[in-house]
Amino acid sequence: MSGQGQFDQKEDGGIGELIKFGITFLRRQYLMIAVTAALSTAASLLYLRLAPPTYSAQVQVLLGNTRAQFVQQQSLLTEPAFDVSQIETQLQLLKSRATAAAVIEQLKLANDPELNEAEPSLLSLWQRLRPSVTSRPKDRQPELQGQPSEAVIDSFLDRLSANRIGYSNIIEINFNSSDPGRAADIVNAVAKAYVADQLDAKFDANRKATSWLQERLRDLGEQALTAQRAVDAYKAQNNIVSSDGKSIGDQQITELNARLAAARAQNSEARAKLTRYENLLGTDPAKSTLIVGLDAIGPDATTSSIITALRQQYLELSRREAELSARVGRDHLAVVNVRNRKHEFSNSIFEEVKRLAGISRSEFELATQRQQEIEKQLAQAVSQSRSTNSAELTIKDLESRAKGLRNLYDTFLQRYVGSSQQETFPITETRVVFPASPPQTKSKPKTKLVLAFGILGGLALGVALAFVRDVMDRVFRTSSQIEAALEIPCLSLVPLLRTPTGSTGRPSRAEDDPKQRTLSTVPAIHRAVVGMPLSRFAEAIRSIKLAIDHNPAKISNQVIGITSALPNEGKTTIAASLAQLIAQSGKRAIIVDCDLRNPSLTASLAPKALAGLIEVASGNRSLEEAIWRDPQTNLSFLPVVRKGPLIHTSEILCAETISRLFDRLRASYDYVVVDLPPLSPLVDVRATAPLVDCFVLVVEWGRTKIDVVQHALHTAPTIHESLVGTVLNKTDIKAMARYDANRSDYYDDSHYIRYGLSGS
Repeated sequence: MSGQGQFDQKEDGGIGELIKFGITFLRRQYLMIAVTAALSTAASLLYLRLAPPTYSAQVQVLLGNTRAQFVQQQSLLTEPAFDVSQIETQLQLLKSRATAAAVIEQLKLANDPELNEAEPSLLSLWQRLRPSVTSRPKDRQPELQGQPSEAVIDSFLDRLSANRIGYSNIIEINFNSSDPGRAADIVNAVAKAYVADQLDAKFDANRKATSWLQERLRDLGEQALTAQRAVDAYKAQNNIVSSDGKSIGDQQITELNARLAAARAQNSEARAKLTRYENLLGTDPAKSTLIVGLDAIGPDATTSSIITALRQQYLELSRREAELSARVGRDHLAVVNVRNRKHEFSNSIFEEVKRLAGISRSEFELATQRQQEIEKQLAQAVSQSRSTNSAELTIKDLESRAKGLRNLYDTFLQRYVGSSQQETFPITETRVVFPASPPQTKSKPKTKLVLAFGILGGLALGVALAFVRDVMDRVFRTSSQIEAALEIPCLSLVPLLRTPTGSTGRPSRAEDDPKQRTLSTVPAIHRAVVGMPLSRFAEAIRSIKLAIDHNPAKISNQVIGITSALPNEGKTTIAASLAQLIAQSGKRAIIVDCDLRNPSLTASLAPKALAGLIEVASGNRSLEEAIWRDPQTNLSFLPVVRKGPLIHTSEILCAETISRLFDRLRASYDYVVVDLPPLSPLVDVRATAPLVDCFVLVVEWGRTKIDVVQHALHTAPTIHESLVGTVLNKTDIKAMARYDANRSDYYDDSHYIRYGLSGS
């Protein structure tokens, strides 16, 4: 199969899993979703029935009306194009309190009952729900004579809205009222008031601009003249001279920088040459390294006629020494004489090198002195240039200010001369595009929208509540939950038995005769595995036994401890049923009641027992005298007899006598099933860890909290290590299909009926 095909299969599998999860989620929570949706729909219908209708009238206003060309040229004020911020500003002006007050005063709405009614929709709805409430708020009078109150203005603004239409310069104004005609009149009045306010603002702005411009022209003329005089005076005071547009100080700094770079290069070269001489002088004159190192000094040594002649003679003597040494030996007198003469030439070369080194040192000192002088001159030039530059900056600033004032004066003068005649000709940029007319249909409440919101919102709210309820359901529902939360395999799903728990047979007797100690009053729920061998319950108990027999953790699983995290999870029933199943199969089995503080198994199987586990362990009775037997399955039972309050039960279970007793049980029986107390309330189970080979944890379906079981196992690590697995008890098999989408077919009773089993 190709990679793309595998990817498609995985994707399809993921979608299928998601669909299964959604179906099982709806099957679990459909009732809550349906009830929530129904309540939301009913609330929507009630709102539509009781909410008063509201009519909305609209009027459109255009911003940025085209002006005459000559008016744009002669206008005193700038005419920028409308942008988003300016349109938002106009919207706020439309919805301002000043506009509202002007319209209220124009239409005499200060005493209007609709505007004086606080939150009319809610109040009307409340009056409809409570017919007994007949009083309505008194009309509030204006706070000042002739002026609307703040409450009336707030109510007016709540009904007024203005919005931009798309990306255009058209604004749509809306006003809501219970009377369509009144809504149209008010919204038209708002548009007219806004246009009139824009016209008045333009006229007032032009008048103020002309008056301000006259005063500003006088001030600008005086300021420009004063600034030019300040420039001339500052130049004369600081004696600022420049050449070719560049100051003399800058030219001097440039030249000094060039000279300093050349001096530094010369100094570095002299330093390097002196270093080479000093390194050569540090060698031994008698060795040949002196002659070899002459080439590394530079042209001074290689072009020196003295060094060249001495070097040639030295090399000639070296050649003769080598030839004589080869013929007569190194210690011959002729060889020694030649070697001594060679040393004399080597010393002469060394002295000549010392002389050249002295000359090089003098050159280095001279170069250093020249560099220092140039650096000093450069520092003085820079210092002088800074003061000159500061003055030049001041000159530039003064010139710029003078020029700006002169340009500003010229501009203001031209605008004033050309626009003084236009003061009485202001024109607004806004106009009404289309006046409002009385609306024919109500704007709210919108029936379809409210119903759709009610139904869809109810469904969404129901799904959300159902999801929260599903998430908060922190109990064990499936075997995968157990394996994921506890990291322990789930051995079996034991269904909830509907069989009555009454006793069968004649009453039990507690005589000392062993033949008389028979279990004749076993509850029907403990007999279910024997009485209904083809039931789902019996098959689940067989699954527990099979898991115990094939547990790879321990070689011996002879002693089996049955416990739970909390009481009443059905551990005693599981223990008794498992023991009955093992005994019926022909194995020697005994069930031991180790719940010393609440021996419920003893109370149901042998309530009249006179001796039990404690008496046998203490030596007061023999094991044979305390054991009860079931004649139907040949199951043995060791009860617990409480003759008084037992406080230190964990110490009793840790005693050596109990350990020896369990050793005897191991030797006498194939299986020892131990009914233990729960983990969380008591520590007794931890005390039985050395006695028990493996443990089985019983968890009640749909009741036991996940956190409780995790905490119980965390506090008992020795028990956790010996756990074979868990048993999900009292399982509602029919409800399991709603929680386990992947294995919903597993819980179908038809699979069991096909093999002769019953679903119960």
